Amino acid sequence: MKEMIRIASGQGFWGDLQRAPVDQVRNGPIDYLVMDYLAEVTMSILQKQRKKDPALGYARDFIPLMDEILPTVMAKGIRVITNGGGVNPIACSEAVLALARKHGIPGVRVGVVLGDDILPSLDALLAQGHELRHMETGEPLRSIRDRVQSANVYFGAGPIVEALRQGANIVITGRTTDTGLTLAPMMAEFGWQPDDWNRLAAGTIAGHILECGAQASGGNFSADWEHVPDLARVGFPIAEAHPNGEVVITKHLGTGGRVSRQTVTEQLVYEIGDPRQYITPDCVADFSSIHLEEVGPDRVRVFGITGAPSTEFYKVSASFSDGYTAIGTLTYSWPDALAKAQKADEILRTRLKDLGLTYEEIHSEFLGFNSSHGPLSPLPVEANEIVLRIGVRDHRFDAVERFGRELAPLILTGPPSVTGFAGGRPKPAEVVSYWPALLPKTAVQPRVQILES
Repeated sequence: MKEMIRIASGQGFWGDLQRAPVDQVRNGPIDYLVMDYLAEVTMSILQKQRKKDPALGYARDFIPLMDEILPTVMAKGIRVITNGGGVNPIACSEAVLALARKHGIPGVRVGVVLGDDILPSLDALLAQGHELRHMETGEPLRSIRDRVQSANVYFGAGPIVEALRQGANIVITGRTTDTGLTLAPMMAEFGWQPDDWNRLAAGTIAGHILECGAQASGGNFSADWEHVPDLARVGFPIAEAHPNGEVVITKHLGTGGRVSRQTVTEQLVYEIGDPRQYITPDCVADFSSIHLEEVGPDRVRVFGITGAPSTEFYKVSASFSDGYTAIGTLTYSWPDALAKAQKADEILRTRLKDLGLTYEEIHSEFLGFNSSHGPLSPLPVEANEIVLRIGVRDHRFDAVERFGRELAPLILTGPPSVTGFAGGRPKPAEVVSYWPALLPKTAVQPRVQILES
């Protein structure tokens, strides 16, 4: 058993800093590179891509990245774990193996985690009595079944552990919890058992710290943000994990950013809900048990964590088509910029009402005045410019399209000093809504497949 492993965060979301994973593998020693690409809405986008082209449906940014770092990670023995497989992890894995052939690297073993995509079996699951009720409203999934675009189970660390134990150099999954990507190598390396709840909770919390990339190492930092050094070259966080569950959060020497008790704390409170019951497929972690200690420059020790048994359910992330939206902007300049923008909003709403157009939602905001704080915003000192941003949402395509036709005429038939009608007339875009549900773990099983170059 190793005394310590280094797990490096490489991506906090699909579209994160492209050079971050390259820096992680080249700027110092690491054992694992973990990269989170998926968000709830991403799955529906990937399903649409796969419908158009069966070879797509995964995070395509992952392939040019691997093209750059594959020789390095194989030479250094770094293992890569990512959920960038989206809804087509097999195609993603085959693309990686093609890179191995391109670079002449034999013996690349890719572990593929399958089974999270339950869209093909959704009707069978409903027929078996699994209602997949919305976790907030209680409404059964049957009510929107004809509009469902994606449905994926959140797997945890278990199948990734299995892939690592089968010798995978690279593990590609579909919908896996962000925390499971980091917990898995700890379980695999240290032999943690699936009911070792305190250690599993410690690994889960380490994963929570790493999951948003540089948000734990000085990025998006609220306290003293102006003194965080060299954010242009920010170093992404690294977890130095030990068999007893203790972790030190750090970053490579010479990189920008900051790892401190404050930066780690701020990330810890991100999206946790009840801090005593952070529920994952692997365990229930108690965030109130966390202890943090600064043990050196850019080094924070995380310890004392307790956990509880996991639940009998997987969370399901489904998405469905939910109407259309259109959003447009106009910019009004000094003097009286806010008054002009407010008058334009009034004129547009009156014209829509005269046309008999009402919408399920219509929302206006004035960038430079209230787009961040809404009704709490104080009246500004005379602004140089104000951007009117207005949008509508409705299930009627024609009504949303007509809204777009009414915005442009304000340029010559509304208040003066207007510009910035960017992108042309706003066109209807499909709204994809989120449907969270629970499914017994007995209803679906993850599968691991090993592909080799």
